[in-house]
Amino acid sequence: LYTAPDSCEGRCGEPFSEEDECHCHPGCERHHSCCEDYERHCGPDGFSSSRDSISDQELLQLSEQLYRVDHNKARPSDVAINPQHLAEPDETGDQQDRSPQPLYKYVNEELFSKPTYASFIKLLDNYQRATGREEEVTAEELGEQDRFLEEVMKTELMRTLFTFLQGKNRYSSEQEFVEDLKEMWFGLYSRADGERDSSGFEHVFSGEVKKGKVSGFHNWIRFYLLEKQGVVNYFSHNFNGPWDTYPDVLGLQFSWDGFYKEVGSAFVGCSPEFEFGLYTLCFLARPGRACHLSLGGHRLSVQTYPWTKSTYGSGRRFIATAYVMSP
Repeated sequence: LYTAPDSCEGRCGEPFSEEDECHCHPGCERHHSCCEDYERHCGPDGFSSSRDSISDQELLQLSEQLYRVDHNKARPSDVAINPQHLAEPDETGDQQDRSPQPLYKYVNEELFSKPTYASFIKLLDNYQRATGREEEVTAEELGEQDRFLEEVMKTELMRTLFTFLQGKNRYSSEQEFVEDLKEMWFGLYSRADGERDSSGFEHVFSGEVKKGKVSGFHNWIRFYLLEKQGVVNYFSHNFNGPWDTYPDVLGLQFSWDGFYKEVGSAFVGCSPEFEFGLYTLCFLARPGRACHLSLGGHRLSVQTYPWTKSTYGSGRRFIATAYVMSP
C-alpha cells in the first residue's frame, strides 16, 4: 500500500538517501537513478528550483523552532504518567498486561478548554473505527473540521510552518494551505472493500481497527480520554523518550476494547497543533521516508506514508499514516 515518492516535485537538490525509490540530487543522472520527471522539475528550465527543496538541516532547525513555539503544550504539572513495565522486544507481541495501573495518573483537563484542544476533541467521535464501513460525514462534522483548522491556524506554531512552506513555494496563500490541509488529512479514501472508510486524520489521531488489530491511534489525548472511560487498557511500554518536559515520546502496547496494538507510539503532552504541524511538515518534505528532526536538542524521526491508490486535486496524495518513531 505504501511506496516512496516517485517524483522530483519539490525535491531538487535534496541529499541522497538509500531509502528513496528514485533520486533528485545532482549526481542521479550519472548513476541513472533519477526519477522520471527529474529533467522536467530539476533541469535548467525546471519547475522546482533547488532552493525550493527542503534540506535535512532546515528540518532540524524548523522542528526546533516549532518545539519552542508550542505555547499550548502541557506543563510538567499538567500531566503525570505511570509507564510501569518496560517491555523487552520479545514481549511486545504476547498480549500480556504487565502494568496493573493506568498509564495516566493525572491530566489537568483545563488544557482541554483551550480552543485547539476543544476543537480537536470534537473531531474524535466522528469516525467508525472498523475499516470497510463507509464514513458518513455530516454538515456538522464538516463544520468541526473547519473549526479545528481555523483554530490551529491562529497559533504561532502553524503560522510559522506556513511561512516556511510559502517561502519554499509550496503554497501561495494561507487559504491554499488550509484547503490542502483539509484534503490531505480529512479527505476520504478506501482501506477496505472499496468503501470510503478512512482518512489520515481518523487513522493517525482517532485510530482504526483492521483485521482484528488496532491500526494507527497515535494520539495521547485520545488515549487518555478512552483510558478514563475504561475502553483502553495500557499493557507496557518499549520506549520512553529522553525529554524531561513535554512533549515527550512513548512507545507502548495496549488494547482497545480487546483489539491489540503491539507497538504504538505517541507524543505525550504536546498540543494538537504540534503533532498536526510536525506530521504535515514531514509528509510534505519526506513522504514515504524517515523525516529526521530535533526537539529540545534531542534527535527523533517521524515516518509518514502517502496513500497511493487514490489522489485529489492534480495528483496530490492523501496521508495514509504518520507517527513518531521510537527506537
